[in-house]
Amino acid sequence: MSNWIDSGGDEPRLYSARPTNCKSERRRSGNATRWRSVTRLAGALVLVAFAAPFGHARDRGQFANTNADLKAWFDGLRSGKGPCCSDADGSALSDTDWDSKDGHYRVRLPRYASGLEGRPQELVWVEVPEEAVISEPNRVGRTMVWPIYGYMGVSIRCFMPGSMT
Repeated sequence: MSNWIDSGGDEPRLYSARPTNCKSERRRSGNATRWRSVTRLAGALVLVAFAAPFGHARDRGQFANTNADLKAWFDGLRSGKGPCCSDADGSALSDTDWDSKDGHYRVRLPRYASGLEGRPQELVWVEVPEEAVISEPNRVGRTMVWPIYGYMGVSIRCFMPGSMT
């Protein structure tokens, strides 16, 4: 093995400048690279196709017979944190799953978006931020919450208090 500096080279040699005796060797390596790229692309497309049915959108047709005016009202609901999305994304709460103390709301929700297999969901109390409270009148009468589940846990995007009877 020789020292690169002692070999007289002032600049590193480029690999593409390396002489080759066989043109078919160069063509074969180009084809292998091309096939590898095509195979990776096909694999990525297959993964996307398999993952598509597991998205988080939830329109199962259960609201097909809903009053059109009420659906439009739900779709236009906004809190200080942004649009609430839809009635399909919200969850109705029973009176025991929310309360108000000193002008602040809190709700009891599952800790995780989906349950762990074989175990009951753990419910936790979550403080509702002031900007998440919907200020317009509740046209459905029931308490609703629009939770967001992320890596930091559950947070509230929108909250619409009910009549607590």
